[in-house]
This record gives sequence, C-alpha cells and structure tokens, in this order.
Amino acid sequence: MKTTIRTIAAAAALACAMAPAIAAEVTWRVPTSVPEGSPFYKNFLERFAEHTKTLTAGRVEIQPFGAGVIVPALKVFEAVENGVVEAGHSTSSYLVNQNPVNAIFAGFPGGMGPDAYKAWLYEGGGKKLLEELRAKQGLKTMIVGIGSSEIMAHANKPIRSAEDLKGLKYRTSGAWAEVMRDYFGAVPTVVPAGETYTLLQRKGVDAVEWAPPSANMPEGFHQAAKYIVVPGVHQPTFMWEVVTKQATWDKLPDDLKPLIEAAAALTTHESLNFFYDADMKAMEQYRKGRNEIITLSPEFIAELSKAGSDWAHKTAEAQKAKGDSTMADVLSDYDAYHTRWKAESGYLIRD
Repeated sequence: MKTTIRTIAAAAALACAMAPAIAAEVTWRVPTSVPEGSPFYKNFLERFAEHTKTLTAGRVEIQPFGAGVIVPALKVFEAVENGVVEAGHSTSSYLVNQNPVNAIFAGFPGGMGPDAYKAWLYEGGGKKLLEELRAKQGLKTMIVGIGSSEIMAHANKPIRSAEDLKGLKYRTSGAWAEVMRDYFGAVPTVVPAGETYTLLQRKGVDAVEWAPPSANMPEGFHQAAKYIVVPGVHQPTFMWEVVTKQATWDKLPDDLKPLIEAAAALTTHESLNFFYDADMKAMEQYRKGRNEIITLSPEFIAELSKAGSDWAHKTAEAQKAKGDSTMADVLSDYDAYHTRWKAESGYLIRD
C-alpha cells in the first residue's frame, strides 16, 4: 500500500500545482449497475468522479449515470465491450455465469474479509491477476470500490439453519446463487438492485441480499421484511470496477493515466472506511427498530463457508479439466494469501 499512497500523494501535489483548471480534454460517460443516488453510486462512482476531476485539474471528466439511463444494470460490461459507452462501473458478480473465475474477485462464501482481501489485491498481486483477466477481454480495469461484509438476508422467514434454506426463494447473484441452489436447495433469482425492494415487499421472494447494512437501509428492505440475518458469510467483502476498452485507455495522454489510477485507488480506500463507519450506525438503528436480527451460529457459518469453498475449488477443477486453468491459478494464489493471513495476523487488534 506504500506505493499506492505515494502515488496518490504525488498526484495530488501535481494537481494542486496545475492552476488554473482547464476545460476537460477527456470525457467518459460511465453507467453503473445501481440507481442514481444509491450508496454505491455516491460512495464509489461519484467519489471517483470527484477525485478524478481534482487530481487531473479538470482535464478528465467522469460523467456518472445510474442503471438503466444508458444501459441496463446487468449489461454494463457488455456496453463497454461493444463501444456503447467509454467506460462502465459494475461488479464481476454479474459475470460469474459467463466465467466463474469472476467469483474470486466478486467475493464468495468462505473467502477473505475486507482487510485481507484489500491487502491481497494491492500488495499480494491480486490486482495484477484481475488486470490480466480483463486484458483477455480487451479491457483496462481499475478497482473503484471495496465493500464491507454484507447482510446475508432481509427475509420474510427466519433463517437459522440449512433446513431453512430448502426451497427458499432468494434474490442473489454470483457464486452464492450457485451455492444456494446446488448445496442447500434454495431457489435463487437475479434481479437488479432497483427491482429488489418491490420483489421483497410483494413476497415475490422470501429473502434478498444486496449490500452492507448502510447501503441496504435507504433501500428500505428492513421495512419490507421482519428478519435481518447476519453475518454476511455469503459475501465477506466485494469489489467494483471501472472498465474501459484498452484502446480507449491507450489514447489517453500518458501523464493522465497515473492520475486516474490514483483517483481510483483513493476512492477505494476511502469508500471502505466510509462503509465501516456507516455500517456501525446502520446496525445500531436496525436494533432499535421492529426487526428481529438473527445472528447465525458458528456451526452454520462454518457449514456455509465450507460449501462456498467447495464450490469454488470444484468449479476451478472443472474449468481446468476443460483446458482453462485460469480460475485454478487465481484461486491457488488467493488461497495461499488467505492461509498466510490467517496464520500470521494474530498479532492484530481487530477492535
């Protein structure tokens, strides 16, 4: 992280020295997969736009667009690849069905929590592996947002054991959807964030998962369903990206590239701190309300985590048997870092 901090500091100093601000040389329309004004929109994409403007002294303008304004929520990556927009902001969770290696970067049950995951990305080589994966798609990627652990479910039914998951109609996505269906007999469905509240309120599903406590609160899920199930074993952390075509990136003036990347890194570090603080306040508010908060037992958490890890490893081996070792290679690197983190982080004071 030292390198990242030095890069940000240098970029900020350079930006301050460039005065007065000039008209934008580069304008990117950047749709995201969440509605305008939602916490992800503000904490990730708007923050990135502001930092980019500051660090480039106005030479680069990021124009954020909410889901559905230019492209559908689940089609952001596709829109960038097809040249519909200059860049896009989304999560690799929506790409798991196309290529399951994306589950490792989206976050999966049994995986690392936010602090370990961020360290792996920025210091342990994970970011480089992500860049190599996107390069195969002809894309340049920047991490723009890492989140805290999510709420496992806002539910109309209590969830306390594996038995409660059988037949459960559950709005989810990514690896968790696969695990729910194949290991626990749930019935997962994928819908964009903007449609989730109505689905839960009308009991079109029994449960939903979407985001950390603070990001769920303005969505009103706690008003639509009685039960709040924690911890977020299904999604210990998550990551969002801004992607652009490599050709679009290559056309940028060379002096702007590190400034935009610094804006992305600064956004990511700040946004995680924001979530930690906001989530604490949100949980306090939930506990004062009418909801019943269910904290899963350590045994059930271990069962869910084991299933998630098993899914990841079996899927990676299946991909390797088909001649594609990418997921197996990335997962091996991820696992090695996770093992080291668990073995050598006992010195840390967590609270």
